[in-house]
Amino acid sequence: MTRTQLTAGRWRAIRDGLTVAGLLFAAYLFVVVAPQARTVGFDAYAYWHLNIEHPYRLSAGDFGAFTYTPAAARLFAPFALLPWTTFFTLWLALLVGTMIWLGWRRTLMVLAFPPVAVELYHGNIALLMAAAIALGFRYPATWAFVILTKVTPGIGLLWFAVRREWRSLGIALAATGAVVALSLLIDGRLWAEWLNGAILRVTAQGVSQPELPLPLVVRLPAAAILVAWGGQTDRRWTVPAAAALGLPVLWLSGLAILAAIAAVNRPELRERPRPLLPSPRLEPIEQRA
Repeated sequence: MTRTQLTAGRWRAIRDGLTVAGLLFAAYLFVVVAPQARTVGFDAYAYWHLNIEHPYRLSAGDFGAFTYTPAAARLFAPFALLPWTTFFTLWLALLVGTMIWLGWRRTLMVLAFPPVAVELYHGNIALLMAAAIALGFRYPATWAFVILTKVTPGIGLLWFAVRREWRSLGIALAATGAVVALSLLIDGRLWAEWLNGAILRVTAQGVSQPELPLPLVVRLPAAAILVAWGGQTDRRWTVPAAAALGLPVLWLSGLAILAAIAAVNRPELRERPRPLLPSPRLEPIEQRA
């Protein structure tokens, strides 16, 4: 056995061992912790409990607090029409389906990533953001979901700017702007409330989960540098990494955005090549004469 083969074998052993450990953690979380703590769906409850007339009546970190933009509030508001059990079952199915789509043949490895298990446990939107970021390479309009929920992970759009992909950047910004404009017409009062308090509370107080004690003012420039370097060197994984680093509050389940790394290099998510214009057909000189 060569040294290269030995190294590859050790890597596979480490990878498989970490995968098994991660799957055991996920099983422990749902089988042991969930029945005792009874906090499954902590974050999802805020989406279901939303009162569209007063969405920001609770402070960030309070049970049931909603901190996203009014445009996102309108998106989540219909969930209140469903019974809680029905909503959470459908919501969890959506998150699991998103995880499978992201991981595909590596689904077990994605599930074994502890932040993904915690994300499924609490029912936040990090996996949906991961899908939007992965799809954003092919369909830039999906970045609107990222910006209109967590806002600051939109730092990942620097990828298009650094690479001078102005068309993709324009689509992402135009889609976001169109939604914001329509939302302002419908919910101008809610935008005033959100700008005056909700966004400040979420960055100042955080949430009731373990978080990385690094302020956004430090992480956001680091995220910009990371994605700018990734854009120049064609490293797509830096986009979800920068988005995760740029979260308003960096908590464990938020790192589930990194699940997008498993999907960003798929051929179907590459930008469609632009068709070349047919070159004019030149007739022989003797025929034109």
